[in-house]
Amino acid sequence: MCKMEDVVDNSVNGTPPPAPPLPCAQPKRVLVKSKGISSYKDQCSVSTATTDLYDRLFDEAYRADVVVHTDDGGQIYAHANILGMTSPVIRHLVKESKGKNRRRSITIRGVPHDAVRVFIRFLYSSCYNPEDMEEYILHLLVLSHVYVVPHLKRECEVQLENGLLNIENSVDIFQLALLCDAPRLSLICHRMILDNFKAVSATDGWNAMKEAHPILEREILATVAEADRRQRVLCRKRKEKEMYVQLYEAMEALVHICRDGCKTIGPHDKALKEDEHPCGYTACKGLEQLVRHFAACKLRVPGGCAQCKRMWQLFELHSRLCIDSEACRVPLCRNFKDKSMKQNKKEEMRWKILARKIVRSKSISGAPFFSLASST
Repeated sequence: MCKMEDVVDNSVNGTPPPAPPLPCAQPKRVLVKSKGISSYKDQCSVSTATTDLYDRLFDEAYRADVVVHTDDGGQIYAHANILGMTSPVIRHLVKESKGKNRRRSITIRGVPHDAVRVFIRFLYSSCYNPEDMEEYILHLLVLSHVYVVPHLKRECEVQLENGLLNIENSVDIFQLALLCDAPRLSLICHRMILDNFKAVSATDGWNAMKEAHPILEREILATVAEADRRQRVLCRKRKEKEMYVQLYEAMEALVHICRDGCKTIGPHDKALKEDEHPCGYTACKGLEQLVRHFAACKLRVPGGCAQCKRMWQLFELHSRLCIDSEACRVPLCRNFKDKSMKQNKKEEMRWKILARKIVRSKSISGAPFFSLASST
């Protein structure tokens, strides 16, 4: 044992104290609360042998004390203790039931006999065959909700989300999810219905819902209409943003052509070559043709030619965005800025809004050519 005197002496002499002994390995434990008293037990995993044992107990019905009556006169023998521990509803039914020879009986109607058998088997070992789950998953979802078996309910939701949900059964599962208080599953079904409404509306499940639940049909149709409206708004905003980005790129290309020149077009005081490095401005090619037409057109007045009118608009838009009109090389920049001072407030506001949207579509500041300060 490490004594305090040894630690003090070693610290004075400059040598580190000895390390404390390693703790003894302890088994991992989990806390189990029962009737307000906390206790511990060793954690363990259920082996295949254990699940096989419970399956055998169910299949052989050894000392079964409960009989479950199903549709078509079917009977399933089970054990009251196991059913009661996994389902509080079945526990109450067993307590209230009466039977002969100390064997009690309960009834589960409305679902196929085989689905009830898969359900009871799951209560024993929490296991199932994938084929049975795929065939009876809707019945199992209902049974797990009615008889309060949350782990089976979660398993049904997971299986539906991971592949068993499709266009054909989406409406049926959507209705069951609403009835069985499965909000996540109902949301997933609702999204599938909205994304594939044309195909879903042609299924038998949709036709059955129209007859049985017309109010639910109207609610879904309302959400479909709202989703379409939002999609149209998003498409319109996306197209507007693309237009603003194209205008911004056109403004950049206009400054580039008038200041630096591009291949065979540019300022008069600069020698240009066709074999120069490729231009980095995507709008240069179309704008170059527009500038050449504007320079050669005899109907250059704004109302005389559609292409010239577009060029005049680009010049005016540039003047609304330009940082320094005095040093700008773009033609008519200063003239348009002086003209803007004499425009009415309504026209001036329209240009300011357009300039603000163009700058914000590409960057916050519009650097290096443009600024929001000149458009506010």
